[in-house]
Amino acid sequence: MIRRFALVTFFAGSLVAAFAQPQAPTLQTHQVNPDGTITFRYVDRSATKVVVSIDAPQRLLPMTRSEDGLWSVTTPKLAPEYYGYAFVVDGITKLDPNNADTRHNFVFLANNVLLPAQPPAPWELTAIPHGRVDHHKYTTHVAKNLPADQNAYVVYTPPGYDPKRKGGYPVLYLLHGWSDDETGWSEVGRANLILDSLIAQGNAVPMIVVMPLGYGNMDFVRKGMLVWNVSKLVNENTSLDSEALLTEVAPAVEHEYNVAAGRDNRAIIGLSMGGLESLTIGLNHTDLFAYVGGMSSAIHQRHFDEAIPNLDAKKANLRLLWVACGTEDDLITPNREFVQWAKQKGLTVTAVETPGAHVWPVWRNDLLAFAPLLFRGK
Repeated sequence: MIRRFALVTFFAGSLVAAFAQPQAPTLQTHQVNPDGTITFRYVDRSATKVVVSIDAPQRLLPMTRSEDGLWSVTTPKLAPEYYGYAFVVDGITKLDPNNADTRHNFVFLANNVLLPAQPPAPWELTAIPHGRVDHHKYTTHVAKNLPADQNAYVVYTPPGYDPKRKGGYPVLYLLHGWSDDETGWSEVGRANLILDSLIAQGNAVPMIVVMPLGYGNMDFVRKGMLVWNVSKLVNENTSLDSEALLTEVAPAVEHEYNVAAGRDNRAIIGLSMGGLESLTIGLNHTDLFAYVGGMSSAIHQRHFDEAIPNLDAKKANLRLLWVACGTEDDLITPNREFVQWAKQKGLTVTAVETPGAHVWPVWRNDLLAFAPLLFRGK
């Protein structure tokens, strides 16, 4: 009994001593400053060059090294946003070891950091009614090279969703970009929070949003950026993805959810690769979609007359064709060319150009502008 008491006393004393010792402060590797800047810090005594890669106007920020191996840099003043960033250490991209908020991506490593707005921006979590986000898996008979043929899609239902509401809800198909997966729009784009905010303010009608995995062939992302130089691979991926969406995802969604019938209750838009897919699917199937859009669409390898061969503006009778791109985006020229092609076909095009490159801050604002235009005035 005495021995057991001594052991307990020893361990208790050890714990007290451990807690009494001063703890080394955690390095603030991503410090958001009151003046709208962000200070990044990274420790590596052996590195010769470290930069921060961030999806802000100044994309690469060289860091300065102190004598003890602490690298640091402070950004210029930035607009309130969620920013993705990573450290590039002697040419090797590394995540922030002190930030658990990471982006899931097949190609690029990145952490998230929020520069909050006042009042909060629509993509920030606030005390308003929130919709629900459901993740679905299914066996595909169309898409290629998925593990066990398991394809996926994410569905957002608006606050107060009623599975028995008369007439159902309109549906927006929201497509992600190359290297992202089906969670890109919900986890990085914060599409669900944006829709929550718009609906709460009365600026968008309550709608269902479907976010599918966008690869007709998973090898299209596994082979890296060079696949974009091979038109055959681009066309195959786009064609198979279109088939999977129209014959597998859409029927499943319309079976599982209270979806309103008819083309006037369907919209489709995507970013980058998803913009290529949304424009191709939407304009080839105007009997299914009355609202079609693209954000920074990766249409640089497309011959429009071949990709959309039977377009008749009068029969199409679109309620909206919306094409947006950042002015610093490498894809601005092909998007401008697409707008001119569509106008020559007799389509009315809403062309939107905003400052910014090929980055999420541009696309969040695109969604914020596009969603309020949908399913109005019927």
